[in-house]
Amino acid sequence: MEEQALITSFKKNKIDIVFAEYGGTGERILPVCEELGLPLIVHFHGFDASRDDQLRENNNYRAIFNYANYIVCVSKKMEQDLLKIGCPREKLVYNVYGPRDEFFNIEPEYSQQQFIAIGRFVDKKAPYYLVLCILKLLPEYPNLKLIMAGDGPLWNTCKNLIDHFGLNKNVELPGVINSKQFRQYLKTSLAFLQHSITAYDGDAEGTPLAVLEAAAAGLPVISTLHAGIADVIINGETGILVKEHDIKAMAAAMKTLIEDDHLVVKLGSKSKENVSQNFTLKRHIDSLNTLIQKAVNPQ
Repeated sequence: MEEQALITSFKKNKIDIVFAEYGGTGERILPVCEELGLPLIVHFHGFDASRDDQLRENNNYRAIFNYANYIVCVSKKMEQDLLKIGCPREKLVYNVYGPRDEFFNIEPEYSQQQFIAIGRFVDKKAPYYLVLCILKLLPEYPNLKLIMAGDGPLWNTCKNLIDHFGLNKNVELPGVINSKQFRQYLKTSLAFLQHSITAYDGDAEGTPLAVLEAAAAGLPVISTLHAGIADVIINGETGILVKEHDIKAMAAAMKTLIEDDHLVVKLGSKSKENVSQNFTLKRHIDSLNTLIQKAVNPQ
């Protein structure tokens, strides 16, 4: 019934191409595209290309790979993963998104002994590891602060850890914040933190937008060698990357930046430059527009 309604709507509105966000959406819309002979572009983002249940439920996206004009991915790791499950090389396009312009306008002050993290409190972001990093550093830096913004199923786990170890003065959980609040935290913090890991069910990042936003703001990024993070953060040049689950190394990276103001400025400046040259929203949209034109008007 839903499929027939879409077919009727597409005909009425003279739709000439379908752009599907996420692999699962592409699977659901595929029969309509086939019925009407419409070009299809499918944009993968992260969990849809990595989580075991998504791959299983969608039969490794074989039908999409066969029909779609283009498959868009947002990390080199995702690119390899999609190739392994059968995506034709000639259809696969690597195209990382970029931050909004207002993040480039931030002039960081690095004025507080503070780190900022933002994102969903879910397995692949392992937010509890950030709490444990602070715990390691507090004996030496008792005034150190961490802002962990966001919400999700692991929020209470992190709150329990904070309460148990008496970290309420050092770790703040403001919940979901807006873009303006995030930009203010970026302006005053030393660096952005994200300890992404591959979850037990295969769930992994694409390229986290918050990482790009923080880098565009001119903050060093301390994160993990995970998915697309290593595509946009140059280890030792625009930030510091450690192995997944290595909280000792992550805490050491945080200590390095606490102790070295000049390194903070150097990494942050290079971070902003790297994103402004290679990962802008305009470049991303221009690339998508080119794909759409090629799919609608193949030569």
